[in-house]
Amino acid sequence: MADNIQFEEVAFKHGYTQEDIIRAIDTQIYDGLLEGEDDIYAIIGFDISANPIEVFYNIIDNETIRVFHAMYLRDKVAVQMRNK
Repeated sequence: MADNIQFEEVAFKHGYTQEDIIRAIDTQIYDGLLEGEDDIYAIIGFDISANPIEVFYNIIDNETIRVFHAMYLRDKVAVQMRNK
């Protein structure tokens, strides 16, 4: 994973914190392109309370990602990842 993480303010709109997102990145069980997208990646990992969450990001360069979405893991995202 990238050494640098940029957080868009909108990434926190569902109540997840920077610490939750970093924990999800550190505990990821999936990391890959979101179905139907060519530059949006999805991570499934666990927040600081061990709840599964989804995190969406773009790759800025070899060392930097930009996180713009974090929320509880929705079934439709879990199914997409399970089918890959």
